[in-house]
Amino acid sequence: MAAPSKARKLRPAQHQRRQPGRQKPLRPANQADGEAYQGCGLLRGQVAIVTGGDSGIGRAVVVAFAKEGADIVFDYLEEGEDAAHTCMLVERAGRRCVALRGDLVSAAHRRQLVTEARRLGRIDILVNNAAVHFPADRIEDLDWRQVERTFAVNIVAPMRLTALVVPHLKEGASIINTASVVAYRGSAHLLDYAATKGALIAWTRALSASLVERGIRVNAVAPGPIWTPLVASSFTPKEVATFGSQVPMKRAGQPDEVAPAYVLLASARGSYISGQCIHVNGGEIVNG
Repeated sequence: MAAPSKARKLRPAQHQRRQPGRQKPLRPANQADGEAYQGCGLLRGQVAIVTGGDSGIGRAVVVAFAKEGADIVFDYLEEGEDAAHTCMLVERAGRRCVALRGDLVSAAHRRQLVTEARRLGRIDILVNNAAVHFPADRIEDLDWRQVERTFAVNIVAPMRLTALVVPHLKEGASIINTASVVAYRGSAHLLDYAATKGALIAWTRALSASLVERGIRVNAVAPGPIWTPLVASSFTPKEVATFGSQVPMKRAGQPDEVAPAYVLLASARGSYISGQCIHVNGGEIVNG
């Protein structure tokens, strides 16, 4: 991937009306197709489930895994065009791909993800990546139905999907959860989202301790400000225009810059790493 410019540039003010957003309207386009990623067979013959794999970080992870030799099952909420493009990228890399439309809150959808992965022969990797957030400036402004939705998607659904997947994992398998920098430094306008990501970190550590004797590693990645459709569909046009400018690198990161952390944690290169969180956040120093 070409190195993103270090210059502090404002992107056009923009907003997509519906979460989790779509790749095509982003201005400028983000880098999530793994165009410059060179695989070396680190995941050859493995099968990965990636939730929210149609765009953004999920797409970048799916493509990187495919280029490392993995077959992929991913899901998406309703963004069929994005999902089809992601499948095309996986197949271009010579791997099999199954894309499932559905809501992770649905038990039937979660079961279908596991069924489709087993049809590919095995399950080696689970990436719990799908998430939602609904900004609110004050706790009094929280929509409690949205709060319940945030917890259902961001922490309860990953736990329930993982419970379905673990019986099919063998020694050497890997579970990776997508956390966030806000789990560590908080966010004044993402109160419930920050809470779910904090819970995800605690659960990652607890689950790692629970599964370590079975040879299954559990880790997390905590991205900072990454330019994804979820950003454009969640924040105001003014916030989007300056998104990422507050970190030491003075810019938002790209999904393709996050994906290698997932490859490390999924592969044998990360065989001595469990219960940890890798921070990919443009140089922001956080505790934990």
